[in-house]
This record gives sequence, structure tokens and C-alpha cells, in this order.
Amino acid sequence: MAKFAPDEMLDLHADYVDQSDKMVACSAQPTTFTEANATFALADAAMTVNTDYTKANGDTSGRKVTVAAKNGVNVDTTGTATHVALISTGDSKLRFVTTCTSQALTSGNTVNFPAWDIETGDPT
Repeated sequence: MAKFAPDEMLDLHADYVDQSDKMVACSAQPTTFTEANATFALADAAMTVNTDYTKANGDTSGRKVTVAAKNGVNVDTTGTATHVALISTGDSKLRFVTTCTSQALTSGNTVNFPAWDIETGDPT
């Protein structure tokens, strides 16, 4: 028998992510809310819950959520960004972490976050 997961089930991952109200450029991989929000934080952009996230079919299978671009984000701390985290400040949750192209950031400058996807594939 083939494996199957309806879109509604796969969208639960996206529903969790789209409750994030902040996107943070981090100098290392955070594993906790505090690390993403403070310890490794270099720059952060406010995200609008349920608005800055778009659900759609995945590029190859399953479903994806596209995280909106944020441009001209102020850099608060000098360092090299290696990860991007999505966090929820209301419940102090680290909701998603991904790598990014390593980029040196300087306090007082700005950084752009391009749009990016999180994909959940169909079961195989």
C-alpha cells in the first residue's frame, strides 16, 4: 500500500512556522529561543504572523511555506551571519532554523533577507 499525507496534515508544519513574529540573522546555529533572540542575534526583522508566510504546493512534492523578504533591516551587532531563525516572542519559542550564505555584518549597517522556502515533502 502506498503512503499518503493530505495537504492539511503537511500544512500543520507551515501553521507552526507562520506563528513566528521575528526573523533573526544569527552568528551560529541557535538551539534555543534565547540563543536565537540574544546570544547569536545580529539583526532581526519583525514578521507579521499569518501574513508574511505563504502556503503552496512544494516544488517537487508535498507543501511549502514561503517566508517573505525583508529589506533594509538594521544590524544591531557586528558578526558573521551563518543562520536564520524564526522565533515567536509571545511564547518564547524557536520555531525554525536554517543556514544562510555566510555574510559579514557590521553594526549600524543594514541587511536584506531574501524570500525563502521551507518544504515538507510527501511521504515516500
